[in-house]
Amino acid sequence: MISEWKGKWALVTGASAGIGVALAEELAAGGTYLVLTARRSDRLQEVAENLRKKHGVEALVFAADLARRDAPASIYEFCREKGLRIDLLINNAGFGQYGEVPQVQTQRLLDMVEVNCTAVVHLTRLFLPEMVARRGGDILILASTAAFQAVPYISTYAATKAFDLYFAEGLAEEMKPHGIRVCALCPGSTESEFHAVAGQEQFTAKNQEPPDQVARTGLKALAAGKSYVICGLGNYLGAHSQRLVPRRVVTRVAANMFRPGKRQ
Repeated sequence: MISEWKGKWALVTGASAGIGVALAEELAAGGTYLVLTARRSDRLQEVAENLRKKHGVEALVFAADLARRDAPASIYEFCREKGLRIDLLINNAGFGQYGEVPQVQTQRLLDMVEVNCTAVVHLTRLFLPEMVARRGGDILILASTAAFQAVPYISTYAATKAFDLYFAEGLAEEMKPHGIRVCALCPGSTESEFHAVAGQEQFTAKNQEPPDQVARTGLKALAAGKSYVICGLGNYLGAHSQRLVPRRVVTRVAANMFRPGKRQ
C-alpha cells in the first residue's frame, strides 16, 4: 500500500498538522509527490521541507483558507498552472467547535460548514472531470465517528461529518464505472490539536489513536476499494451498535457525555 501512489501527485488539504501531516508522511514514504495546502504557510513550509529531506520527494506548498469561497478554485488553478496531474485528492481539512449553538459565533458555524462540506464538494468537483477522462484516480474524504449519530454540543460538526460520509459513500458508487476509488475515513479521538481548536479539551479521550495509524488505515482502505472505514475496533462497534437503539436515546446519551460541566 505504501507505494500505491509512487511517482504520482497527491493533494492534501489541512496538511499543516495532525492527520494531514501523517497522511503526507505516509505518502512521501511511498514515493508520492505532494501538494500541501492549509492556512498556515510557515507550518506548511516546515512540513514540506522535512518531507523533501527525509524522503527525497517533491513537495509543493500553497497556502489557502478553505473558509473562503474562492479557495478551492485557487488551489485547482495552482495545480493546473504547475502542470500537475492530481491522482489522489485528500479532503482532510476540517474543524469543530464545542458549545450550544446560540453561544457559538455565527461566522464560526458558517465557516465550519464551508470548510467541512462546501470546500470538499468544490475541490472534488474541480478535480473529478480529469480523473473521469483518464479513467483513474482516488479521493479520500475525512469524516468521523461523529458522522454516525447526532452529537449535542458539537451538533454542527457532527452534521458536517455525516454529510462527508454520505457524500463519499454515494460518490464511491457513482465513480466505480469510471475506475475511480472514493473512501470516507472515520477516525475517533485522535492525537492532534483538534480538541484544543474546538474548545473541548475536557472531553479528550484518554486513549487517543496516533495520527499515523489513522493515516495508514485510511490509505489502506482506499487502496482496497472500500467506500468507508472506521478506525479502531472499539469505534467500529460503537458506531454500528447504536443502530440497535432508538435514535433519541443515542442522542440523549451523547448529550449527557458532552454536557457542560462533564469530564471524561
